[in-house]
Amino acid sequence: MGDLLRAGAVTPRELVELYLARIKRLNLGIDHDTAQFAVNSIRAWWEHLGQPRYPNATQLQITADCGGSNVNRTKLWKVELQKLADHTELEIAVCDFPRGTSKWNRIEHRLFSFITMNWRGKPLVSLETIINLIGATKTRSGLEIYARLDDGSYPHKIKVPDPEINAVNLHGDNFHPEWNYRIKPRR
Repeated sequence: MGDLLRAGAVTPRELVELYLARIKRLNLGIDHDTAQFAVNSIRAWWEHLGQPRYPNATQLQITADCGGSNVNRTKLWKVELQKLADHTELEIAVCDFPRGTSKWNRIEHRLFSFITMNWRGKPLVSLETIINLIGATKTRSGLEIYARLDDGSYPHKIKVPDPEINAVNLHGDNFHPEWNYRIKPRR
């Protein structure tokens, strides 16, 4: 995203429906890349695209690259996912990729390579320009991208008190529970 990205003006958050692998959603923030921003991106996807497509869903599967705002050791990530589970009444299953493996994420490479080709030679002078160029990205094989600006404020370095993290309805899976876990709604 050119100079705006290097200047820290834009933070991309990619959301991909694997079942409909040709449809991608990119949430662009203008504040800090925090767990709140990551989960709000998931919430926006669910409300605008996910829930209408999957009205009978009882579970939401998230694969995360275990870095930045959605790192598995971050308390705020789990607390925010709990809020999402409570709000949507969905069980949230998380599979964190081990650190350093995101560079092999084929979906991410496919998505950003086409965005880059689409805006080649065009000056990225405003957020509106970025959103429009991303949203206009399409391929012959049917890749479509929905781009959305998230102008929310996401403070960084939020400390999560122990009682709040202890209230998360967290269930580790048998295989690497530190990377694979479920957060169930508190009903």
